[in-house]
Amino acid sequence: MDDNPAPLAGVSEHERARALERFHLLQPSLAHGVPLAQLAKHHHLPLRTLQRWQQLYREHGLTGLARKVRGDRGTHRQLRQELQHCIEGIALSTPPPSVAFVHRHVAALARERGWKTPSYWCVHAIIKGLDAALVTLAHHGTKTYCNTFDLLHRHEALHPNDIWQADHTLLDLWVLNDQQQPARPWLTVILDDYSRAVAGFGVSFQAPSAIQTALVLRQAIWRKTTPQWHVCGIPATFYTDHGSDFTSHHLEQVSVDLNMALVFSEAGMPRGRGKIERFFRTINQRLLCELPGYVPAGRPMGHSLLTLAGFEAHLQHFILEQYHQRPHSDTHIPPHARWAAGGFLPRLPESLEQLDLLLLTVAKSRQVRQDGIYFQNLRYLDPM
Repeated sequence: MDDNPAPLAGVSEHERARALERFHLLQPSLAHGVPLAQLAKHHHLPLRTLQRWQQLYREHGLTGLARKVRGDRGTHRQLRQELQHCIEGIALSTPPPSVAFVHRHVAALARERGWKTPSYWCVHAIIKGLDAALVTLAHHGTKTYCNTFDLLHRHEALHPNDIWQADHTLLDLWVLNDQQQPARPWLTVILDDYSRAVAGFGVSFQAPSAIQTALVLRQAIWRKTTPQWHVCGIPATFYTDHGSDFTSHHLEQVSVDLNMALVFSEAGMPRGRGKIERFFRTINQRLLCELPGYVPAGRPMGHSLLTLAGFEAHLQHFILEQYHQRPHSDTHIPPHARWAAGGFLPRLPESLEQLDLLLLTVAKSRQVRQDGIYFQNLRYLDPM
C-alpha cells in the first residue's frame, strides 16, 4: 500500500486536508495491519465509518476520502458574493471581532450600496462555517496553526509504552530546603502517551540535568514497590523537547542500549506536547492550590511550609489515588486502568543492576598514549 499517495487535483484545500487526515487515521491499518477495531476505539470513531473509508481508499485512492460536495456549498444564494467575502474578511481580522460587530459593518455597507441587508443569523452562519484551520492561522499565527493542524508531525500512540513523553517544570510552590529556607522545586515527569498514566516522576531543588532525567527514567522503567502502581517497562519511543539534559550524549547512548527510539520535538514547535502540559496544569489546579506555599495564591508565605519529602508524599498520593483513578477527559478511561487493560506485558531490562549500569554510569573518555592510558587525570601503566 502506498504510504505517500498522489496529491489531489480539483479539490479544495479544505477537502484535501480532510482526505489527508482520514488517510493518516487509516495508515496504521493500511501499512502495518493494525485492526480497524483498535483504531476505531483509539480515535472514538464508529468501526463502520473506518471500514467505509478504507473501502473508498482501496477503490478510488485519496480522492475517495474527499467529501463529495455540492458546487454551491459554502455560498448563500440570497446573499451577494461581495457581502459574503466582506463578512469573511472582517471575521478573520485581528483581534477577533464579535458577530454583532461584523453584522453592523456589513449592514451599513449593504445599505450604502442599495443591497439587501443580511440578517444577524446569516452573518453568524457564515462566520461559524469558516475553516477552523484558517481561523486559527488568522487569529493566532503560524506557530499555533502548526502545533494544532500539522498532521504529518502529530504523535499518536496505539498501545501502552508505545510513546513516553518527558518534561520538567518549576513548580508554583514554596517548600523548605535542607537549610530550612523556602525554595521552589523542579518537577520531572514521564507520561505514557497512550494511557496518560505517570510512569515516573521526581522533585528536586536542582535544575534539570542528565542525571536527574536518568533517575526518573530508572523509576519509570523498573517495577514499582507500590502495589497500586503497575506502570513500567521500556518504551518504544522516548519523546522529549530540546533541553540540554535530554539531548545529552549520555541519554543518546542509553537509548541505543535499551533499544529505545529517542525523538525530539522540533525546536520552538513542541508538537504533541499538550498532553504533558495538561498534566502540569492538573497538578496546579487540583493539588498545589490546596497546599501551603502555593505561589499564585496571593497570600503570605507563612511558616507552615512542607519539606521536599513531605510534598513528594502528597504528590505521589495525588497521582496514584486521584489522577490515575479518575476517567481522563480525552480517553474517558482512568489512566492506570487504560495502561493495564488487555494483559499488556511490558519489556523490561534483565535486572535492576543492568539498568543502573546503563542509566547512572556516565561514560568518560580515555586517552591511550605511548607512556600509558590516561583516565580522569590518572595514568595507568601496563605492568608487562
